[in-house]
Amino acid sequence: MSTLAVYPGSFDPLTNGHVDIIARGARLFDRIIVAILLNAEKAPLFSVAERVDIAREVFKGRPNVEVDTFDGLLVDYVERRHAQVIVRGLRAVSDFEFEFQMALMNQRLNSNIETVFMMPAEKYTYISSRLIKEVFSLGGRVSGLVPDLVEERLREKPEAQPIGAGVKDKR
Repeated sequence: MSTLAVYPGSFDPLTNGHVDIIARGARLFDRIIVAILLNAEKAPLFSVAERVDIAREVFKGRPNVEVDTFDGLLVDYVERRHAQVIVRGLRAVSDFEFEFQMALMNQRLNSNIETVFMMPAEKYTYISSRLIKEVFSLGGRVSGLVPDLVEERLREKPEAQPIGAGVKDKR
């Protein structure tokens, strides 16, 4: 029996921390689905279609990595896809409490699905999508923290541009 894992998230944007966990998950499991959450409550920088396109491009050389979208309860999606495992990333102790609660609730909702926690490589433990967007919007460099494609796409997004970009200095 092959093992199918689901790695859910918003991936807005995809970071090298995400890439690290997905690549390592692809070695641990026969297949892994990068499941991009459709969340109407959030105002993402990248549309769902853009996030799917980015993830598919980044993982195009990995036949056991699939990119999909979902909404609703994660355990329902995992069951529909006939997966056995949910992969969750833990960057720091601060992530643990929330992730632990979610894992226990998912276990209660469907005891056939296991949650596996993975830590990203040490050099990515401080990276979050929110932090990437904030640093980029303030003119900071994100090279090496996100795939090159993500950095290119950030440069193309007017709403992601550094604050004050295009405004002439009036001193």
